[in-house]
Amino acid sequence: MRQQTTTKQSAPEARTPRVFGAGARKAARAERDCRDGGDTGPIGTPRGFALLPWLLLGMGSISNVLRSETPDPWVGIVGLVAFNSLYITLVFRAFDRRARESVATRWCLAALGLVTFALAAAYGGNWLLFFPLLGLATGAVLRGRPLGRVLFAVTVTAAAVAGYHEGWNAVGVVYGTLVSGAVTAAILALSETVRELRETRQELARAAVDQERLRFSRDLHDLLGHTLSVIVVKSEVARRIAPRDIDAALVQVRDIESVGRQALTEIREAVTGYREASLAAEIDRARGALTAAGIESVVRQSGPPLPPQAAALLGWVVRECATNVIRHSGAATCEIEVRGSAERVRLVITDDGAGVASTLPGSGLTGLTERLAAAGGVLDSGPAPGRGFRVTAELPVEPAEGGEESR
Repeated sequence: MRQQTTTKQSAPEARTPRVFGAGARKAARAERDCRDGGDTGPIGTPRGFALLPWLLLGMGSISNVLRSETPDPWVGIVGLVAFNSLYITLVFRAFDRRARESVATRWCLAALGLVTFALAAAYGGNWLLFFPLLGLATGAVLRGRPLGRVLFAVTVTAAAVAGYHEGWNAVGVVYGTLVSGAVTAAILALSETVRELRETRQELARAAVDQERLRFSRDLHDLLGHTLSVIVVKSEVARRIAPRDIDAALVQVRDIESVGRQALTEIREAVTGYREASLAAEIDRARGALTAAGIESVVRQSGPPLPPQAAALLGWVVRECATNVIRHSGAATCEIEVRGSAERVRLVITDDGAGVASTLPGSGLTGLTERLAAAGGVLDSGPAPGRGFRVTAELPVEPAEGGEESR
């Protein structure tokens, strides 16, 4: 069984990394979709330009100035320039988090509030429509509790000033001020949430690619480590016996050919993402490889049949341990014991040599420890009592579906 564990990339890659298997292809497609569709979709990422058309609400005030319907028109012109400058500055700073949260932005918003109050209080009429624009700028700049307090203050001020000039006809201005601020804040908060979800989706896609790459590297390590060890051992046997028994040497050569063909098949299956180690098959292969290396093998099995997942994962443990015994231990005997119950299964592999475990992170017994941990099991390794090395793997047993026999 292939367990997946996240690993970190050393550097960002400019393109989708090359990985193998059906899971890898899906992960790569998800990453490409995220990258290609990151700035599109039903809800795009708004910018300051989206809030500029609302300045058309001030056209009535400009018309009043041009028609000389406003007392002290130069004061009105200066007020219009100041209001529009501050509003444009705020709506563009609102979409940069660092600029939005700066003290300068808060001062700009306060200045916009003072200009709005002064113009609306002095002139009334069309100038009252600057209050909804002030509410919109407030909703764009502020977030959380400050938004509620400031928007409430702006709405109350708008109600007082508009009520003074227009009486009950000012309800529309007050309502527009409140709604423009609340709706703008809600839309921008939703947009930020969507952007964060897209970034999270991209990160998950990259993690899936990394997991698939790690799965394939581990499978390839386990497959080739065992197979090449068997080939080396049988080649040494063939070389030693060839001078005195050519027929026996040819038998070993045929075994090497068979092992090589089997390795090619297993690698193809690993590349396509469908291979699952079989405990029974791996024990048979380990027994043959140990015998060829001159190591006596003893196998004991007890307990009910195992479900496919547990059997597959323990098959990887047998393969890795047999490879280590052949390559590192110098042992004369290797015992493989499988004891199962209704709740847990225990695999113990002991040799009488002086071998050591694989210690490279992400490979060998280290990688198997992570695989078993992901399945709720444990793997312990260390010196055996007296002499040798022992590996113990334990897994919880889940009932096999449909009475499937352990492979």
